[in-house]
Order: sequence, then structure tokens, then C-alpha cells
Amino acid sequence: MHPAPSVIIFTTLSGLGFGLLFWLGLGLPAVTGWTAFAFFAIAFGLAVGGLVASTFHLGHPERALKAFTQWRSSWLSREAVVSVAALCLMGLYALGAVFFAASWTLPGWLGALGALGVVFTTSMIYAQLRTVPRWHTALTPALFLAISLAGGALLAGQVSFALALLPLAGVLQVLWWLRGDGAFAASGTDMASATGLGDIGAVRAFEPPHTGSNYLLREFVHVVGRKHSLRLRGIALGLGYVLPIILLLVPFSHLLGLLAVISHATGIAASRWLFFAEAEHVVGLYYGKR
Repeated sequence: MHPAPSVIIFTTLSGLGFGLLFWLGLGLPAVTGWTAFAFFAIAFGLAVGGLVASTFHLGHPERALKAFTQWRSSWLSREAVVSVAALCLMGLYALGAVFFAASWTLPGWLGALGALGVVFTTSMIYAQLRTVPRWHTALTPALFLAISLAGGALLAGQVSFALALLPLAGVLQVLWWLRGDGAFAASGTDMASATGLGDIGAVRAFEPPHTGSNYLLREFVHVVGRKHSLRLRGIALGLGYVLPIILLLVPFSHLLGLLAVISHATGIAASRWLFFAEAEHVVGLYYGKR
């Protein structure tokens, strides 16, 4: 699929932001006053900034409020509802920490749970799609949650948790890639099943359905070369997981911590680009692209 910058920014930044909100909601670190203000400003900036970026991928951004109305059937709508609830709860918790030096446990824990809920609902927007076999797996929400928790731990300065979660996220990332490479073939979807004409004989495309490009080709048919894919996977794995772990294992300093966060965010952005670029939508069968 076409890796739109807005969606890459959204999934990268919101994951980091809500991951940080999770740890802050648990009181890790236990900050108050201006220090708490700084932490919450970063967390809310990343979370809200990512959500705002996602609206730029909508055909009609001015209708974004309608996303809240379909929560019974739409994971996108559930994401919108849960994100507002989580941000409100964490806003209340931040109010107590910043202005009253208080740790209001109930809104903090509920907000932390809501932050994970946002990441989960975001992942299910993709995991539910049978038309994209690479995404349609329980590994997708597991990977999204692991990356969010690991990145949040980095931003929160929770080194012990980060050292445990980064390898876990890295392993899930590799497993997701390995499983995804054979997912389209394993789904059994081909030209015959896509058209429903398999009973009458071998099915092949006589000629392209269109003489020029169209929306489906622009959005759902994107092919990335195997060589480029492997190179980007190496960058994502090295910067997103390996280098941050190395930087955390050496004697800690704020500069190395900052470099670990930057490295992780860069690597995750690369993996998110691949997440969309390598996704084979079954509609490509109609255009001979699969």
C-alpha cells in the first residue's frame, strides 16, 4: 500500500506519546510541578500531534468528528472515542501532579489503561483487514503495544523496563516480518478467488482494467524492491532496537538517553514505512500486481 507520510507520522508519534502517558499514569516517574509539566507536555504533544496528523489522510478532514459516531462497528471510531477518554483522564491526572503535587491514583491508572486502549484500537484498524493478509494477524496488535510500551519507557527514563521491552519488541518485529512475507500466499487468494471465476477454468487478466492510473492504484498497489526492503529492515532493527539497547547499557547520561530516544523513533518510523509499503492489498490482483 502507499506509505502516506501522515499515517507514518500518526502511528509513530501517537505510539510514543500514549506509551509515555501509560508510564506517567502509573507514576513512573513520580514527577510533580514543572518537571511533571515538561513530561506531560511531551506526552500530550506527541499523542495529540499524531492524532492530528492522521486527519490529513482523510478524504474530507472536515468530517473527522463523524468518526465518533460509528463506535459499534468501526475500530477507527473506537480509536477516536478511547483517545478522547484517555486524554481527558490523563489531563485530570496531570492537573493534580502539576498544580497540587498530588498523585491521583484512580484517574492515573484508568488513563494508563486508556492509553494502551488507544494503541490497541489503532492496531486493530489494520489487523482486522482480511484484504491485507500481512496485517491480518494477532502479531499486529502485539507489535504495536510492545513498541509503544518500549518507546514510552525510553521517554519516561525507565531504563529497566526499556531494556526488557525493547528486545521483546524487536523479536516481535522480526516475527511479524517473517510471518508477513508468506501471508499473501498462505491466504489462498488469487485471481480466481478474487473474481469468483475459478470454477470455469484458469483465470488471467486479459488487459488492465484502466488505461491510466486511478485511486486504487495510487493507494493500494505499491511495490517495494526486495533489496530495498531488506536494507530498510536492517535500519529499522538497528536504530529502533539494537542501538537504543546499547546506549542504555553504557553508563547513563541524559545525552545518551536522548540519543536512544531519537534512534528508536527513527527506526520505528522506518518500520512504519515498511508496514504500509509492503502491505499487499488483494485489489492488486485485478491489475496483475500480485
